[in-house]
Parts: sequence; C-alpha cells; structure tokens
Amino acid sequence: MSKKWQASWLTDRSFMNLPKSNFYHKELEDFVVEPHRVDLQHHHWYARTVFVLDEKSMEEKEIWLDLTADDYYKLYINGEFVGQGPAQSDANHYYYNRIDLRSHLRIGDNVIAVHVYYQGLLNRAYNSADYRQGLLAELWAGENLLVKTDCTWKAKRVHDNQRGVIFGYDTQFTEHLDARQSERGWTEVGYDDSAWQQAETAETIDYTFVLQPTPLLDVYRKQPSHVRQLAPGHYLIDFGGELTGQFVMTAQGKAGEEVHIFSGEELMPGDQAVRYEMRCNCLYHDQWTLSGDSDSFQTYDYKAFRYVEVQGPEESLRPSSFHAVVRHYPLDEQSCLLRSSDERMNQIFDICKKGVQYGSQENFVDCPSREKGQYLGDNTIIGHSHMLLSGDLRLYRKAIEQFGRSSFVCGGLMAVVPGHFMQEIADFSLQWPMQVMTYFNYSGDKAFLQEMYPYAEGLLQHFEQFEREDGMLQGVTDKWNLVDWPQGLRDNYDFELTKPIGPGCHNVINALYLGCVHTVNEMRDLLGIHYENRLPQLKKSFLEVFYDEEKALFKDSEKSRHHALHANVLPLLFGIAPEESVVAIVDMIRTKRFACGVYFSYFVMKALAEVGEYELIYELLSSDDEHSWGNMLKEGATTCFEAWGKEQKWNTSLCHPWASGPIPVLIEDIIGLKPAKPGWQEITFCPQLPATWTSFSLQLRVPTGEIALSYNNGVWTESFPPNVTVIRAE
Repeated sequence: MSKKWQASWLTDRSFMNLPKSNFYHKELEDFVVEPHRVDLQHHHWYARTVFVLDEKSMEEKEIWLDLTADDYYKLYINGEFVGQGPAQSDANHYYYNRIDLRSHLRIGDNVIAVHVYYQGLLNRAYNSADYRQGLLAELWAGENLLVKTDCTWKAKRVHDNQRGVIFGYDTQFTEHLDARQSERGWTEVGYDDSAWQQAETAETIDYTFVLQPTPLLDVYRKQPSHVRQLAPGHYLIDFGGELTGQFVMTAQGKAGEEVHIFSGEELMPGDQAVRYEMRCNCLYHDQWTLSGDSDSFQTYDYKAFRYVEVQGPEESLRPSSFHAVVRHYPLDEQSCLLRSSDERMNQIFDICKKGVQYGSQENFVDCPSREKGQYLGDNTIIGHSHMLLSGDLRLYRKAIEQFGRSSFVCGGLMAVVPGHFMQEIADFSLQWPMQVMTYFNYSGDKAFLQEMYPYAEGLLQHFEQFEREDGMLQGVTDKWNLVDWPQGLRDNYDFELTKPIGPGCHNVINALYLGCVHTVNEMRDLLGIHYENRLPQLKKSFLEVFYDEEKALFKDSEKSRHHALHANVLPLLFGIAPEESVVAIVDMIRTKRFACGVYFSYFVMKALAEVGEYELIYELLSSDDEHSWGNMLKEGATTCFEAWGKEQKWNTSLCHPWASGPIPVLIEDIIGLKPAKPGWQEITFCPQLPATWTSFSLQLRVPTGEIALSYNNGVWTESFPPNVTVIRAE
C-alpha cells in the first residue's frame, strides 16, 4: 500500500527543472540513450535540519523516521551513523524505510543529517541516470508529526568526493577524496549551516512510495587479521577473507599530501602488492588528499575485497586506525550451522555461506563487484540458499515480486531488476514460477501466490507466441537464450546461441518451458483455477523432437546429433525423460561430471536427486576436479567463485553466490530435510548420508521453529519444532 506524505520532496536545484528519463524498453529494440550530464554524475548532496524534542514526545512508545532518497542516502542523527538505503526500485514502486530513532534522540536540540548520493550511470546497481534526485522524510512520535522535509531544511552540494574512473559494467566510480574541501562536523547539532542554501521543494514528482518490506543492512566494523609494513608509508592489510564494504583509516599530515588506497580480492605474485586492477574488471584505486588536520578516509560506495594496500607519507599515517566497515543484509550466523566429519565439505559449505552473505545486499547481487545486479536466474540458487541460511524469507519474496512487476516492460519478464540496464534472458524468465513455488513451499504464503499468479499467466502467454504447431518453442528471438555461462562451459551445446539466436528449435529452452508449464499448473491447482492441461502433449512433442532412442539420450537441437550435458539434465529434472533413459543420462553425468558452469551445476545435482543418485551427488560435491568447489578451495577461496577456477572465465569474480548450490543440496537432499507441506508444517526427513560421514550436526531455523540434528557413529539426536509432523524415511 502506498503512503500519503505530508512532507515535500527536496531536490538539489540543479535537478529541479530537468526532464526525467525513462529507460524501460525491450532489450533488442532500438532505443536511444542521450548522454548524461557529466557535471551531475557522482553527485554528493548534504541535507540537514535541527529540531527540538520535548519530554512529552519522548514519552511516546514509538518514535520513527520515514525516509527515502534517490539514488541513496546515509543517515546521521546527532553525529551518529544510523543507517542507509533505500533498496533500489522503480519510481512507480519506490521504497522508503521506517527507522526506529528512539535510542538516537534526546530531549532538547537534535539534528537529522542525510548524505544523498546520485550516481548518474546507467547500470544494474542503481536506478539512476534518470535525473531523479532528492530526499523525503517525516519524523513521527506516535500520532504526532514532529519534522518533515520542507523549505526550512538546509542543503548543499559538496565536492570533497570527486569522481575517478568508471569501472565494472559502468557500475561504479573510483573515489578521490579531498579532505581540504570536507564539511567537518556537518552531522552535529552545533554545526553552523548559515551559509548553506534553503532546500528547494519539487512541486510535482512521479513517485509512488511503498514501505520497503526488508530491513536496513547490517553495517559494522571489522578489524584486519594482519597488517604488514612493506616499507615506510607502505602497508598491506589482510582482512582474512572476502568482505563487502569500505576501508577506513585516519591520518594527519601536511595539507595537499596524498595517500593512495588499493583494494582487491587477491594479491599479485610475490604477495607484496594487491591486485587492484582486478580480474573481474574493477579498478579499486582510490586517492585521498589530506587537509593538514586529523582526517578520516571512507568511500561512499562499497567494494568487494579482502586486501588493502596503503601508500602515503609515513609520518602521516595511523596504522592502528585501519579497519573495514562491512555491509550486507542482516544474517544471524546461528540460524544455519552445519558441520560434518568431512572437513572439505565443511569448507565448501562455509565459502558458499559467505558468498551468499556478502552477495545479499538490499537485493541479491550476482557479484558485489563488477555488476552488483540482481539476476533472475541467479536467484533460483541464491534465494533458495539464503532462505535456508537465514530463516528469513523477506529478501527472496521482495526479489520475486520485483521481477514479477517487470512485466510492465515485457510480459516475459526482465532478467535483471532493479536498475536501468535492460537485459532479457529467456532461460531465466522461465525459472520465475519455480522461484514462486519454492518460496511458497517454504513460507506457506498463499496470498502471495495468488498475487503473483497473474504474472505467471502473462509469462506463459508471452512465450506461447513462439510455439509452432507441435507446441515446441522456436525462434525465441526477443530474449537471449543462455543455456549456461560462461559460454565455454556449455559442453559443446550444438545450437547457435547468438543474440538473437540462430534458426531452428533447441532443447534447453523447451525443457525449461515444460518445467515452467508444470510449475504454473501447480499454482493453478493450489489456487483452484480451471485450466487445460497441455503438458502431456508438450512432453510427447519434446520426446518426438529431441529424444534419440538409439542412444537413450536427448539431442541438443532438432537437427543435431550431439548430446550435451545440459540437454539431458533438464529432461531428467523435470520428469520428461523416459524411464529407460535414466540410466544412460546418469551414466553421462558420471562420465562428464560438471561439464558445465557453476550456475548449471545446481540443476545437475537436483536432477540426480530426483532419481535417487545421492552417492553420485556427493562424489561431485566433494571432489577436487578442475570443475569443483574443491578446486576453488585449492585456489584460496574464502567465498564461492563465479567459475570453477580463477582462470576459467576472463573476468571471474571471486564472490558470486550463484555458486552456492551445495547449501540446498546438502540440506534438502543429503541430510534430507524438506517441507512436506508449505510453511514447514510437515517435514520430510530422509537422510542420505555418505559413508564417509562418521558424524555431523545441523542447526536450522525454519518458519515453524528450530531444527537440531546430530549424528555420531550411528547414533542420532534430533529436535524438531513442536506441533510439526515429521515424515521419516522408511
């Protein structure tokens, strides 16, 4: 439900009369993007107001601030950092945050200070480059409105943070901080803002504001695990593992002295320098000019890094001040704990857990470095993992809804949301109903299922236009047909996967289509919606077109004689494969193993689980083949990689939560815990533990309570939530 505000939208006067841009279009349509004004990119703007809080207001049970900004804000109350946001979203469904301020306020004078950032680049990370900039806020004590944004606020564009180079996929700027131009103390009550301008209010805006359904990020301090001095004024800092956030330090030197800060995910050969020109196409080199006073360095935007290298005047630096400010979606570390007697598996679980933790920001991101984009197909794996790790279903629910709402651009849904970068991937769109059902099975939220159903119908209607007479999709040319990524890990899939695709009818898109139809049928059954079941005829057509009876395997395309791993895994997963082909497909997987990308390995393992091949799943999971999580560990992973190894993709990111497939597979298929009824009201418990496990323990938080399991040399200890039925293995 949208909120009706009494406050006014404040904006920097440079944006006041600029026409707002609309970037929503089909990816492959001709669309002209006008160059953005460079002088308004990387735009930092301060806004503040001082107010008096009396004893009566402080007696109210609830004192909160409703706050939003475009593109992003950082909030300070009485000089103290409180929070940041909002989650990125489109103007017609724009999020605001509700923040409890009671503990930050005091009787007497108080100040609300907001640092608003407008990036101005067209990318996956921000809904920016549209000339929408500003701030909206209301402070409430019970039913009393105490403060609202209006023309009494003071505001100023600041220039102490200058843009450097653009890196990633136009994702971010390097930041050059000049402490000589900083507004010292501007977040404090006693700061003199008399030289600042009165804030300007916009008469009309085109936003619809909706309360953000997810909490603010966790933001906290982390100390280095090791600091090494390489030379006078030259330090190498190791935080012990990949993280997401900002590096922070203090220094005091001569005005105009420069400090260079290099960050990265790994070190250069010799371990004496940070690889800041990162393999994932990010240039993590920030510069800092000192003022002559005591200065503090912290960039505004976040990075994904483990190491930091600092170079500057030795007498000016304060190594004891080196630390990181870490940021990610709140995650209770105790909500999911898994340990087994297989130490390699423990390490694999840990790097996947960390990958999901740092890849979960205000939305899921494919990587927190190069793109910072929420990709629909990635979420099949990330969202599944995150719900198990956190016991918190809100972030996945928000993601599902955001992709459903992208139907206003295309009924077949967009591949990356939020952001103004328009990308469409057919494989990903066809997975969206599966995500809805995964969420429903975990949550039991039937009202949400009902709300999402029209988008699922629209999705099917979009793809039906590409059906030929036998019901198979052919020429899905309006979206990228991905199959797998990177392209070198498609097991020589025999079809022209250009944009748009080449002529003909190919396997993977049709297998996913059948899986999509099956899932929408499930939704219809649950909601009591009458429909014509086309699935049996579609399966018959699929077998006629793609099944090679002689080999008992599936072909890549109608005209191909090649049998790629991908062309066989999905028919196995979705129950399309004839019974007589199961052995042949499993043997293929046993031989080819993970002849695919990390992303697709999730489907390989889930397909094997469908036919009870648990030993093979664990063999693949625990191996140290070139294509394995064990290989990531050999290459020093502390979070799961984008590819199986650093050199297996030209721009591999070393934190990519789409590689977290071991989490749901271990919990649901190896340990054997699944919801038997939506919302975990009934639980199936069918363990398929490998013979190598002499012991293991699992703590798992689910919507109905806590699960605790342990196994030690044949002896089980179990604890399930009360009033929950447990269906055990026979």
